[in-house]
Amino acid sequence: MKFFIDTANLEQIKEAQDLGILDGVTTNPSLMAKEGISGKEAILNHYKTICEIADGDISAEVLSTTYDEMIKEGEELAAIHPNIVVKIPMIKDGVKALKYFSNKGIKTNCTLIFSAGQALLAAKAGANYVSPFLGRLDDISVDGMNLIEEIRIIFDNYMFDTEILAASIRSPMHIINCAKIGADVVTSPLASILNLLKHPLTDSGLAQFVADAKKMD
Repeated sequence: MKFFIDTANLEQIKEAQDLGILDGVTTNPSLMAKEGISGKEAILNHYKTICEIADGDISAEVLSTTYDEMIKEGEELAAIHPNIVVKIPMIKDGVKALKYFSNKGIKTNCTLIFSAGQALLAAKAGANYVSPFLGRLDDISVDGMNLIEEIRIIFDNYMFDTEILAASIRSPMHIINCAKIGADVVTSPLASILNLLKHPLTDSGLAQFVADAKKMD
């Protein structure tokens, strides 16, 4: 399973890259705003910097919602760097844009997926990734893991190349459960990834090893 980090924070991206497990980055307008990034030129430059830091696919989201505007904006984003993946919303014009970019050989990530039917349409249109939002489903008392499982079954039935990119990750258990179900990618805040490192028995075991090693001096 691939690990993407879901942030626009450059320091967190560097930390994840240095950890040696980073396969890519996803961002969205909310994450950009959180870092104080606004304005077209600043956003494009920020994506360029991210591409210089991190290896792998970098999802860059269009801000428009009409077909012609998404095409124009997506082509500008794709021109930034070969690793850019154009992030398109799951709307009617978005599906049309997915097909356009697929025909052009430009990678896409269909975002705001909340049903298996939406994922199926995106895959049919040629999306490279679909991004089901687990945490937001959990917020309304719907089990997001069921959606991942449904999409996995459908994609396997018809051998779609589209990868399932599990998004809106809220905890280490989200990551583990996605791995068990067979998500191709998880995109997560750095904190959830780092929490995978933690276990009290590891801490106590290491403390004991260190204490015993000191007795050997």
